[in-house]
Amino acid sequence: MATAKSRIAHKHFRLDAGKISRVRKVLRASTETEAIDRALDLVLDEHARNRLAAASHERFAGSGIAIRDVYGTTSSAG
Repeated sequence: MATAKSRIAHKHFRLDAGKISRVRKVLRASTETEAIDRALDLVLDEHARNRLAAASHERFAGSGIAIRDVYGTTSSAG
């Protein structure tokens, strides 16, 4: 099994320094590297949540359940 250190790769990017500073402040990261790493983790977590929500929506919409809103109208979820 690979350790965290063995997965670290040195990459060189041209990034907006202002954005990195803002990300550091928002995430309360002590270094630019930590800020970028945490921001990438947040993006990956959001993507996973979006996939789960889409799958859940598809299951719900495909179930054929009838939905009644507060005005008494009925519609099919499909």
